[in-house]
Amino acid sequence: MNRIITSIYHSPAGDMLLGSYDGKLCLCDWNIPTRRPGIDGRISRYLNTDFVEGRSDVIDRTIIQLDEYFTRQRTTFDIPLLFCGSEFQCRVWNELLNIPYGDTASYKELAQKISNPDAVRAVASANASNAISILVPCHRVIGSNGKLTGYAGGLEAKRLLLDLESRFIVYSL
Repeated sequence: MNRIITSIYHSPAGDMLLGSYDGKLCLCDWNIPTRRPGIDGRISRYLNTDFVEGRSDVIDRTIIQLDEYFTRQRTTFDIPLLFCGSEFQCRVWNELLNIPYGDTASYKELAQKISNPDAVRAVASANASNAISILVPCHRVIGSNGKLTGYAGGLEAKRLLLDLESRFIVYSL
């Protein structure tokens, strides 16, 4: 039986839990105790398996690419991803992949891009449920007024990531 292999990654923005399943990354999420039960439970139910600590080729490659990202040597990732969510959530997460490094989008713009302009709140909810942070760049979603809005890793982590990606824009809370 395949299990979800997990390992902690110590990023400059905070600790993250990485998880791989069957050669794909299914988890790169902030290791915040209040967040773990919901995200981990959803992934475990979706894949019908449990978690075990360890390392895998996918986790090792992800660590290398995250290290490169945090030192501004990488702007895109080529890790195979496994989304564990509803059809709607997966549509939102796939659209997040289209927001280029250094750019941002609003929840409203995302809703329009998935051809569901009235689903702004549902898009925000799917964004908040993203279990593959940074690689699936939910941090690039900001309020329509240009301000930072909620982020699973906290607004300081979001600001750090956006500042890392842009030398010209200073984001306000």
